[in-house]
Amino acid sequence: MRVLMVSDVYFPRVNGVSTSMETFRRVLMAQGIEVQLVVPRYGDESDEPGIHRVAGRPIPGDREDRLVSWSAMQPAVQAAARTCDVVHIQTPFAAHYAGLKAARQWGKPVLATYHTLFEAYFEHYLPYLPKSWLQGAARRFSRQQCNALDALVVPSSAMQQRLSAYGVRTQMHVLPTGIPLGQFRGGDGAAFRTRLGIAPKRPLALFVGRVAHEKNIGFLIEAIRHARLACPDALLLIAGEGPALPALQVQVARLGLQDAVRFVGYLDRRTDLPACYAAADVFVFASRTETQGLVLLEAMAAGLPVLAQAEMGTVDILAPGRGAWVLPNDPIAFGTQLGAFLKDPGLWPGMAREAEAYAASWSDAAMGVRLAGLYEQLCGRLNPVPDMLAVVPN
Repeated sequence: MRVLMVSDVYFPRVNGVSTSMETFRRVLMAQGIEVQLVVPRYGDESDEPGIHRVAGRPIPGDREDRLVSWSAMQPAVQAAARTCDVVHIQTPFAAHYAGLKAARQWGKPVLATYHTLFEAYFEHYLPYLPKSWLQGAARRFSRQQCNALDALVVPSSAMQQRLSAYGVRTQMHVLPTGIPLGQFRGGDGAAFRTRLGIAPKRPLALFVGRVAHEKNIGFLIEAIRHARLACPDALLLIAGEGPALPALQVQVARLGLQDAVRFVGYLDRRTDLPACYAAADVFVFASRTETQGLVLLEAMAAGLPVLAQAEMGTVDILAPGRGAWVLPNDPIAFGTQLGAFLKDPGLWPGMAREAEAYAASWSDAAMGVRLAGLYEQLCGRLNPVPDMLAVVPN
């Protein structure tokens, strides 16, 4: 089988879409499925087998992303789709329209993964427009795109419910991105702390992800201020880059938390990131717009307890007995419980074991098998597969 994945984003741009694509690409190829990508060119990336880069230009005010040229994307997708069996769209911009057009022209089944809850994002980036208008526009946009497809992959049951409420009628399959479990184990946490000058026993809370407004990192900064009332030497480490960084740095200075919060930028996923997870005592997360919360599973795979809000996609992950505490949407209450956790190291080993055991049920290999089955179903080679909700562990 040959699969074409089309996207407006891919590595070296680091985000959940890029990670999902590369994870599935790797496990599908291990099953003997040929996967071709049509993705943007960001700079002078070297060509790789199966990856076709197309021209794009920087987006004003956003140095991380590229606005893909339609004149480059459309013919590249047309050419690749001709010899593929199924077209899998990953983003709703030029890639969506190029992928849909090519699939219909060549008579191929087409599906998409709905990675991003856009109605919650637009208000951060278009603040001068009314929130209600933005939400309505986002919902109409998503409904129109999704109902033009043969199938839709969603990363969580919460996203399935939200899209159903939009009026999406295309069959949806809950299929999270799996975790390459071994990649996040065995990091040298002691060496990482030494390199950053963090004392070996200092209580360390970690956030990993894009430093963007929708990640609600400011909430975590406010929470660490309250956590330090119970645990005065607690440290919040923020690993990632993004457009919210200047505002968060101002917040830290305004609250006098320079000794309590550190920004370490982007960390290489194969070297520095596993060591960073190993260095931490707890993973903290406050985003209320996640479609899956993949980074929570990465932390759990590294044996790191999680303290987080349960909202949207994270609801499928967070629960007692899974190495996690679900905390309230209030920075004082969140911080108070975080401080209590960091002050009591006796809690950590048991929760770490629970987290690692739970993450094992989300392996990338298992999710790859499910996605391959969906491709086969769409191509008419299999009877309908069982409800994809079965892949979400209980």
